[in-house]
Amino acid sequence: MSHTDNDSRGTANGLTSLAEAEFAPRTTYLNTASSGLGPARAAEAVQRAARAWPTGDFSDYDPAVAASRAAFARIAGVPPERVAEGASVSVYAGLIAAGLPSGAEVLVAEGDFSSLVNPFAVRADLKLHTAPLERMAEEIGPGTALVAVSSVQSADGRLADLDAIRTAAAAHGARTLVDATQSAGWLPLRAGDFDYVVCAGFKWLLAPRGVCFLAIGESAAAELPPAFAGWLAGEEPWESCYGPIAQLATSARRFDHSPAYLCYIGAAASLALIEETGVETIHAHNLALADRFTVGLAELGYQAVGTGGSAIVSVPGLGAAAERLERAGIQVSARAGNLRASFHLYNSAQDVDRILDALPAPGH
Repeated sequence: MSHTDNDSRGTANGLTSLAEAEFAPRTTYLNTASSGLGPARAAEAVQRAARAWPTGDFSDYDPAVAASRAAFARIAGVPPERVAEGASVSVYAGLIAAGLPSGAEVLVAEGDFSSLVNPFAVRADLKLHTAPLERMAEEIGPGTALVAVSSVQSADGRLADLDAIRTAAAAHGARTLVDATQSAGWLPLRAGDFDYVVCAGFKWLLAPRGVCFLAIGESAAAELPPAFAGWLAGEEPWESCYGPIAQLATSARRFDHSPAYLCYIGAAASLALIEETGVETIHAHNLALADRFTVGLAELGYQAVGTGGSAIVSVPGLGAAAERLERAGIQVSARAGNLRASFHLYNSAQDVDRILDALPAPGH
């Protein structure tokens, strides 16, 4: 056995031990693209905080928010001063949409997730330009004010060519907004390459619902009105409780929303797990399982969407099989007519083989 094989086996064994210690799925869970499983340590942290709530002990609240901000910043590759915390992608997309001038052109991908697209669509005075994902960079022109795209498509797992989009946007002076909800936690992220990166934490980051991050570049932050700023957005929050805030935070914290503290207590523990495991390690693990599934699909006579490289694998026209798989104890999802399976650190090769064995033959 080669040294590489030993390393691979050691990594697999380490993730197996981690999965057994932290997760207890009742099914073969291949549905992280819908919602990630919460690790035991995060559930325990939330339960401790909930037990302390009736006693008036809120001492874990603010430290958890600070720890979550710092952890996401490290995962995203930006300073924590460039990260704001909120609750949902749609609210941050809406904030960015509200800051655009009337008549601004926004480029989005066909079929991208509605929470990213709709805040721009509902502003009738904006020009919404829709293009195929593969042509996003080519469609950026001198009239483009903002490009908004998910790094990985929710419906089928296709990856956006973010390097090409960033280069074309820079050439035409367009701002960039990337939704990393379907990638942060398994796909390495360089948030500093873009003006805005939003990410809901309840999927691949394994956090509770109610956690969302906005990484924002300095020049974009200087232009974006903090329209939702509450008292926590003040430079000195406890001196910003009444009337107009005298001084907003100089950091991205001026875009914070009042946090759902129990959710962020869970997030701090979940993000610590992601960091301890390592995004690169998770990336290699997830793609190995996705590749195993893709090869097995081809052997059965099915063709997956895309060209690989994604932890999300979709099979066109097979969405109806999701119910059959659920009856067999295998949890996936049906999206846009596709059967969608997604693989994360708590999955194994046995999970892949189980779904392949349970799939119907083509035409049945």
